[in-house]
Amino acid sequence: MFYNFSLAKILNFILVISFIKFKILLINKHIYHIIYYIYNKDGDFLSKISIIGAGSIGSTTAFALLQKGIAREIVINDINQEKALGEVLDLMHGSSLCPPCNVTLGSVDDTKDSDIIIITAGSPQKPGETRLDLVDKNYKIFQNFIPKLASLSPNSILLVVSNPVDILSYMTYKLSGFPKERVIGSGTVLDTARLRSLLSKYFRIDGRNVEGFVLGEHGDSEFVTWSSLRVGSIPVKSFSEQNSISWDKETENVIAEDVKNCAYEVIKRKGATAFAVAVALVRIVEAILRDEKTILTLSTLLNDYLGVSNTYLSVPTIVGRNGIEKVLDIQLSTEEQEKFISSANLMKQYITRIDSH
Repeated sequence: MFYNFSLAKILNFILVISFIKFKILLINKHIYHIIYYIYNKDGDFLSKISIIGAGSIGSTTAFALLQKGIAREIVINDINQEKALGEVLDLMHGSSLCPPCNVTLGSVDDTKDSDIIIITAGSPQKPGETRLDLVDKNYKIFQNFIPKLASLSPNSILLVVSNPVDILSYMTYKLSGFPKERVIGSGTVLDTARLRSLLSKYFRIDGRNVEGFVLGEHGDSEFVTWSSLRVGSIPVKSFSEQNSISWDKETENVIAEDVKNCAYEVIKRKGATAFAVAVALVRIVEAILRDEKTILTLSTLLNDYLGVSNTYLSVPTIVGRNGIEKVLDIQLSTEEQEKFISSANLMKQYITRIDSH
């Protein structure tokens, strides 16, 4: 009898332990699914990204983000609700073939608690309008939504894409009240990619082996840092000599001009740039969300950088989860320094105009 009672207690104990282990397994499985929902298979933080502006750049960027699978939610906002809804529906219809992501049409209120807000909205320059006219017009537009975006997502990073990007980045910085590290312009990330693409074709080499930057304004006063440019860690002049490829100052000037004119060549043929811009933006978003500490030429507010202060221009920056984590000094030739200062001087009248509001 004593033996049977003991056996029953043992069996009961085993059942209790098994039940507890089963409950732990369920809890662990639940936790796993929560973790999987927050992190994708590469361990990347899945975040909420809002896109202001559903034009060609905004919608193509949403598509690229959806395919990349680095957002759990994408909110698209545009003053033209019907156009924005069309883009959202188109993206939703293909979303089941992509990594899980909720794509929605939203108001400014729906952007609340965004991790990154990508700003592609703004007024384009019309014939007869000066850039100063454009500054005044865009100030009125940005004044309507930037402060509210900032208050709804106080810990977000504002990524400005609208052109002229350096001027509008400064405008966003002033209107948002955010620290400069969390208000960044897409800058010359795309211009640098275009440079690498052109040099890739010229040298018949993988463009990822080109180490060089386009700095300054994202626009006509931008310049290539030829003095420090490398191909596979080899100075460009030496690389060209080793491969019996002609290289001189004229070649540099032609390629630099081609980099500036790339966008115009695309616009002339298809009306607007979209794909390359979207790829560049996704690269920036990745660097932020994955806390990569990678170097990108983003437009940021400078403080005594080669004598330039209180101006947004593109320079090499370390990018991570907190936005721009460090601005890097770069050795420039005398000619390149002069071009950088000239680029900054062009921005001053627009900065003064914004500060006067």
